[in-house]
Amino acid sequence: MLVTGGAGFIGANFVHHTLRHHPEYEVGVLDLLTYAGNRNSLRTVADQIELHQGDICDAALVDRLVARSDLVVHFAAESHVDNSLSDPEPFVRSNLVGTFTLLEAVRRHGARLHHISTDEVFGDLALDTTDRFTETTPYDPSSPYSATKAGSDMLVRAWVRSYGIHASLSNCANNYGPLQHVEKFVPRQVTNVLTGARPKLYGGGVNVREWTHVDDHNSAVHLILERGRPGETYLIGSGDERSNRQIVEMVLELMGLPRDDYDRVPDRPGHDLRYANDTTKIRTELGWRPRFADLRQGLAATVDWYRENEWWWRPGKELTESRYRRAGR
Repeated sequence: MLVTGGAGFIGANFVHHTLRHHPEYEVGVLDLLTYAGNRNSLRTVADQIELHQGDICDAALVDRLVARSDLVVHFAAESHVDNSLSDPEPFVRSNLVGTFTLLEAVRRHGARLHHISTDEVFGDLALDTTDRFTETTPYDPSSPYSATKAGSDMLVRAWVRSYGIHASLSNCANNYGPLQHVEKFVPRQVTNVLTGARPKLYGGGVNVREWTHVDDHNSAVHLILERGRPGETYLIGSGDERSNRQIVEMVLELMGLPRDDYDRVPDRPGHDLRYANDTTKIRTELGWRPRFADLRQGLAATVDWYRENEWWWRPGKELTESRYRRAGR
């Protein structure tokens, strides 16, 4: 198995999950090790994997690694919406050109591909409805990040139809859990508290997300690898929707602070209102169920991980916050 982006948040957790629960796989990782790919995330399993530092746009490297692989699980992507608004070029390069490069290698060598995507490709939903995205919802991305992920999904589907490659796709709701970079919403709030700063809430904090523990995401991916149908797309999500304000308040409560002990900052441009996935297909076809159905339990475990692993997140914290300060957020 080759895992692209395997030193990033979800990818590194996927590597750990695979080694714990699926020892039949020999795991290779391809990661550029940018700011979001952390070699330390794989430190405890370094002797169990082959780690290749490199770019998924490097056709020669990708071809060599895919030629040795039966299965490719494609996590590699630029993924932060704020960063895509500031500089979209890396998102076009990694998410579109990188996926194209991988698809061509998969086509040449006959490997199976699973492509990891996001519910953000669908745009957003109104706050006052119970509507949910389905596998057939039309795409309506609203940021350079989600637009390039939408494009990468379309490339995969086109290669399935045009060239007959063996590929599947999944679009997951917002993830949280250990090993997530401190620029992201949950770890930013938790590490702010741990460093004596106040959490930051965009605007009124009314935007709603479906919060899914990263281990549940990865267990769903493995079910798709085992029993999913070629060419199919599966939506993944816990079913637990919370507003950003509710998440901040829960973090503060779990960390023993007043629920209103946070600062409001200017909202993100074009901030999507609500995401929610209809996961009927993966639950009925593959029997998937989230282990962390209780968000409070999963969030408490996440807070504990960041409290116990300051060595991992502390080096990048100040640089991240300086970027947010320059943006006024």
